[in-house]
This record gives sequence, C-alpha cells and structure tokens, in this order.
Amino acid sequence: MTTTSTRPTTERPVLDAQSLWQKDKDHFIHPFTDFSVFKDEGCDLITDSDGIYVQDAKGNRFIDGIAGLWCVNVGHGRREIGEAMADQATRMAYFSTFNNLSNAPAAELAAKLAELAPSHLNHVFYSCGGSTANDATIRLVHYYFNRLGKPEKKRILSRNNAYHGTTYLASTLTGIASNNWEFDTLDHLVTHLSEANCYRRPEGMSEAEYCDHLVEEFEAKVAEIGADNIAAFIAEPIMGAGGVLVAPEGYHARIQAVCRANDILLIADEVVTAFGRLGHFFSSEAVFGIQPDIINCAKGLSSGYAPLGATLISDEVYEVLSTPQGPGGVLSTGFTYSGHPVSCAAALKNIEIMEREAICENVREVGPYLEQQLKTLSHHTTVGDVRGSHFMMCLENVADKDTKTLLPVEARVGDRVAAEAQKRGLIIRPVGHLNIVSPPLIWNRETVDRVVAILDEALAATTASLKEDDYL
Repeated sequence: MTTTSTRPTTERPVLDAQSLWQKDKDHFIHPFTDFSVFKDEGCDLITDSDGIYVQDAKGNRFIDGIAGLWCVNVGHGRREIGEAMADQATRMAYFSTFNNLSNAPAAELAAKLAELAPSHLNHVFYSCGGSTANDATIRLVHYYFNRLGKPEKKRILSRNNAYHGTTYLASTLTGIASNNWEFDTLDHLVTHLSEANCYRRPEGMSEAEYCDHLVEEFEAKVAEIGADNIAAFIAEPIMGAGGVLVAPEGYHARIQAVCRANDILLIADEVVTAFGRLGHFFSSEAVFGIQPDIINCAKGLSSGYAPLGATLISDEVYEVLSTPQGPGGVLSTGFTYSGHPVSCAAALKNIEIMEREAICENVREVGPYLEQQLKTLSHHTTVGDVRGSHFMMCLENVADKDTKTLLPVEARVGDRVAAEAQKRGLIIRPVGHLNIVSPPLIWNRETVDRVVAILDEALAATTASLKEDDYL
C-alpha cells in the first residue's frame, strides 16, 4: 500500500533532549511504569513521526510495530486529520453536549458509526477512551435492567486475561491478575471465566472439544449464579493485552446463544478489533458472525489523533434507556467531553481516509501474509506459539516447546526481545513473556519482510543472551 508523504512543512523547534528526559523522569507518572528501572533509566522520548515510522529525541528512527498502542491505524503525521482538528478548534473547540445541546461533528459521527456498525446498533454514547467506554456501558446496562424492573441483574461475566481498561470498574472487568496487584477491585460485580486459549488448552483436547468445554463452563456458571442475577457478558472478539488469544471456531456464536436464552446482554469490547485491525470497521458480525447488544470502540476510531470512545447501543436497549423515568427524569450520566467536537472531527476524517484508501482491504490482503511470515519465526528455540489474526499478532516465548514451560519472570524474555528489536530499528510491545505486533494498517509486504528479518535477528540475539545468563 502506498501513501503520500505526511511530513509537515513547518519548521520544528529544536528540542533539548536531556532536559526533557529529566523533566519526564522527575514529574510524569507513566501508565504501567516499571519503577525498578524507570527511576534510573527514565524513558525514551518519541518526538517525531511519519507514516509507519517514529523518531526519538536522539534522532533514532524506528518502524512502529504497535501503532502507538493498537491505535494509529492510518499511520502517523496525517496532515488531513490535523487540519480537520485545527479547523474545528478555530471554529468551535468545545461546547457542552448536555441536555438539549449538540455539535455538528458529534452528530455526523454518530450517524456514520450507525452506518458502519451492524444494522441494529443505531445509537451512540460518547466517552473519552476505551476504559471510560466500558465503565459507562456497565452503568447503562445496570440502568437498563433497573428500568425493566430487574434490579437484581447486576453481575457482569468477564474472562481471565481479558483487558477492558484501568478505571475502577474497568480494572475489575480486566482479568489480567498482575494488572490489579495491590489495587482494589469491585469483585461483587464481576465474575471471571476461563479465557479461550487454544495454545494452552487441556492436553489431548481437540479445538472443537475445547470449544464445548468453554461453553459448558459458561452454562454452568450461569446456572450457579442464576441468570436472574447476571446483567451481561463482556468479551473482546480477540483478546488483546492478555495475549492476542483467538477463540476456537464457533465459540462466540455459541456464547451469544447462551446469553440470548438467559436474558444476558452481550457486550463486544472492540476497542482494539474495530476500525480495520482485522480487516473490517467492526469485526463482531463481519468476522465472528455475532450481533452484540452493545459494541464499545475507541483507539482506531480516531487513529489516536484525539481521545475518543464510543458505546454503540442496539435499538432494543435504546428503547428502554430513552423512556423517561417520570417528570423531570433525565439520563443522568455522561462526561464533560462527551462528543467533543475536535475529537469527533478527527474521527470523521480518519474514517474518510480509511474508506478512500481502502485500508480495510489492505489489511485483508497483507494481514494473512504477516501471519504467514511471522510463523516462520517458530524455528527459534524460545518461540512456542505465533498466533493472532491479520494486523493483531503475538509471539509467546517459552523455555521448552514440548512442555510449554515458561521462562522465569526474572529472565524478562519479552523485554529482551523488544530491546533487541529496538536496537535494530523496530518497536514491538513486551507483555511479560509475550511480544505483540499490532502495526499501523498501512504496512505493505515489503515492510512485513523487513520486520520479520529484524525479529529473526532479535530472537537469535535473545536466545544467545538467555543461554549466557543460564536461563536456557
């Protein structure tokens, strides 16, 4: 896929890299900071970007292998998006959307999302990102059942190793144990089930049998808790930060059937999978054949150019939410920045670019090639599994391929691989023993080949260092 140069023509100020590094280390509390190294080493400052590349304060240029953080889907430095944001900001940067007020970009974007989403999802509630979208959704779900006279339906079913955010309720929905070490959670509201992890399914169990096993577990949990006490099941179509886990074929459709039979709403967390990562604007129906009651999205919605989240709500659920409780009653939830006009303008231009440049089609064409080429890395001693779909991939590093035994945590294998890749001009994401590749959706086959060559070298160097340190 080819795109025109996106570099800005205005002259950039010279940055004092050392001063910025010190200010960052002294004052910026980063998300997911590893303080064991941060206090001494600080952070690498990313200062520039263009297309599939980013550059640090020292002038080093890298291929962006994580799309910022699953989100810069159309690539970096798109002047069109910046200009759309600037135009909106100078015309009207902000005004309230509470009560009887709105703005043009928010209205246009809501209509566009309804057009792109499965046909029954015609109503949009805006938030500021993925975590807040999931938090807001659960509040609306509880309100929905309260309005139906079923206030006991409060429990939310989620899954181990799910990632749904880090706001208070979203962090409870999240099933990655290390995310909540010594943080409080709202466990009375959420029950976690097994994740769908085909690589680590019980030994001797076929994929079809594993699907049966997971569905039976789900049914048993519904029976144990009681359907009358369960409001919703929330799931990522492909689990992201928990390991890019692809469920066995038929899993999502069968779980949807159980939800329908028990009056349990199905929430698809498409914060990562929407807006092209799997080759479609939304993957729930197009890829997995399901029709959720609610879809949450963020990240690729604006390609990360401005913070924005959206909850897409079915006609059936909206009918209940939109019925007034009584005289003076309002839907008393929302955010100051719900439907922020500059963010919505960015999203509209982002979608326009995706449609005009056939970016989803590019993912459907190049994605299988990325999968195929990454699987060639399985020859490395430590690569136990290469999994995912299209532009959402993961390498799982192990000590022993036959037993799937993990390396000790102190080996920091994911960090080692990522560091070796970065030395060679590629940024990928380490998550414990995993390495995630989730690039901008404008990669072509040539870029894939370059990336796989870098990873090949990085994995070889990592294996050598692990042997040197007696971890292998």
